[in-house]
Amino acid sequence: MNALDAPVAGMTWGWTGVRGTWATPEATASMTAMADHAVTWTAISYAALQDTAFSTDIPFEREPTVTDDEIVWAIREAHGLGMKVCLKPVVNVADGTWRAHIGFFDWDVPGEPSWTEWFASYRAFILHAARIAEAEGCEMLCIGCEMVRTDGQEQHWRALIRDVREVYSGLVTYNCDKYQEDRITWWDAVDVVSSSGYYPIDAWEENLDRIERVVEASGRPFVFLEAGCPSREGSPARPNDWSLPGAPSGQAQLDYYRAMFEACARRDWVGGFFLWDWPPRLYAEADAPANDDYCPYAKPAGEYLRRIYAAMTQEGSA
Repeated sequence: MNALDAPVAGMTWGWTGVRGTWATPEATASMTAMADHAVTWTAISYAALQDTAFSTDIPFEREPTVTDDEIVWAIREAHGLGMKVCLKPVVNVADGTWRAHIGFFDWDVPGEPSWTEWFASYRAFILHAARIAEAEGCEMLCIGCEMVRTDGQEQHWRALIRDVREVYSGLVTYNCDKYQEDRITWWDAVDVVSSSGYYPIDAWEENLDRIERVVEASGRPFVFLEAGCPSREGSPARPNDWSLPGAPSGQAQLDYYRAMFEACARRDWVGGFFLWDWPPRLYAEADAPANDDYCPYAKPAGEYLRRIYAAMTQEGSA
């Protein structure tokens, strides 16, 4: 398996993967509602916590991370609803530091935390996920998300990918952060190039121009493994900022979706999206106008998305 065979009409589900919130009636209802939006792929995403940005231990088996049984439940639930699955294990930092800042000296120094130590723990985390993905037939595995300071550790990443391929036979991708697509030097090691497409509403064309050169050079298919915008005033200009102050606005989110999809539709190399995001506990439909988060459920962007994804799927099967 080395290519996507149809446009990816995807959505991220389950974040942040808090133990006890999956494999529940609410989670079943949430995933069913997501599938009803013509979603054909889902990135099932959960986080393990390391203590600080300088910690080298990732205790992924501990709370609050979902259990293996919950992960298997989510994969089987998605497959049962007819969706393909990208399993997406992610590392977060318990003290709130963004994972992009996890980092160490460029070289190993005795007595100091090191990349070698961190990657040893990260390897165990990712290989554990890879074995689940293989056993459950996940169509794709994402081996990292927005790990900006790790991106330069090319040899560590190449070694990890080789190890992943020993236990997992599906598509392998890495989700780089926005503006980092042309800074990764090891795209040839993965099957699919992917990134977080949180670009300002008026900056899509210039960034797609830049990403296009990367995709052409890589010879790989491309998807946005994250993209989207909160339903909040001001968010279309800063879609990556989940804490931006502003009143709830379904129109703002709809405007962003339209600009994003229209710009990307003109680029035949954009293989699709895993939009951000759909929670395991979905808010009530009546509460949608007051919800200012990324989920488009029961908002103007949700119905627009259903139409766009249905058209993408129909086009891909023609």
